[in-house]
Amino acid sequence: MDKQAETTTFQALSVGILPQISVIIVNYNGWADLKRCLPSVLESLPENSEVIVVDNCSTDGSAELIEHEFPAVHLISNHDNKGFGSGNNIGVSYSTGEYLIFLNPDTIVAPGWVEAMLHELEADSANGLVTAKILMLDEPQKVNTCGNKIHLTGITLCRGVGQTSNDFVQTEEVGAVSGAAFAMRRRVFEEIQGFDDMLFMYMDDTDLSWRARLAGYRCLFAPASVVYHDYRLHFGPLKTFYQERNRYVMLLKSLHWRTLFLLLPALLLAEMITWGFVLVRQKHNRSNKLRAYWWIVEHWKEIMTGRQSTQASRRLRDRELLASCQYELEFEQTGSSLITRLAHFVFDPFFYLYQRLLLFIIRW
Repeated sequence: MDKQAETTTFQALSVGILPQISVIIVNYNGWADLKRCLPSVLESLPENSEVIVVDNCSTDGSAELIEHEFPAVHLISNHDNKGFGSGNNIGVSYSTGEYLIFLNPDTIVAPGWVEAMLHELEADSANGLVTAKILMLDEPQKVNTCGNKIHLTGITLCRGVGQTSNDFVQTEEVGAVSGAAFAMRRRVFEEIQGFDDMLFMYMDDTDLSWRARLAGYRCLFAPASVVYHDYRLHFGPLKTFYQERNRYVMLLKSLHWRTLFLLLPALLLAEMITWGFVLVRQKHNRSNKLRAYWWIVEHWKEIMTGRQSTQASRRLRDRELLASCQYELEFEQTGSSLITRLAHFVFDPFFYLYQRLLLFIIRW
């Protein structure tokens, strides 16, 4: 990536000492969040750590305020909004830590959050990514996510949303980490070539997790690492476009062609379900689904380049990846009603049986 395009301000945390841990926060107009996030981070970090904020051309004065209020933070100011994944890649390119921690600006961290994640990374070299127990900031006993669940069709949902914190007390392997707060080794990040710049926002964490798992690493949930997230479920004008487009990109990069062919009936049913959601809940944004299809056609060459890179580093079979997926779609995360209960009754049996069929057929 071109560092000349960035205007960089560095204030060293400790002169002459390379930090072991690099915390990277991507910001876009988030000063209201950062002014409560950064104090909690700076107070909680062990020695030999650095905090890097990548500002994606904010218009709320974030960059100037960070520089003035938090001189211990390394600030990188981009000339335009490069998105979440690319912003994190830029942050890593300026970092020096052996361990990389990615954090959303709308979070507040609890003491010991870093050490708990690093403990899990150090427990086994196959542990590639570790995510925190992410709780609701305004209801701190309720879960936002404890890692993410991945459906057979690539649809990704928060794990444990709305449940109580005490429901998740064991270290567990998860389908994907949450981009709100997770850690990984630098060497693993470099091995899988970091975030995919194409994705811009949404599904970046799932895509990174899948590529790490394909390369032979595990994704873990660390219950002792607690982060509070100011989370609100909302659907902006382009959220459906990014989520659906990026899901297609991830599937096209990750799975063998014969697997995608066999998965086609389930993928078509998922399209019916997502179209139904859009037409019922997001009529004003229905063109986003069509835009997602067209984007894939227009950027086919770039996707195939990403596919070549992903396939070249894979050590995990498709069968093992699909076996770790869930067959249930948690319709309740979009609202509880008679329709959601009916959707479970109609769709869960099909996805369950089809996953069993795929696992019977697929040996690669």
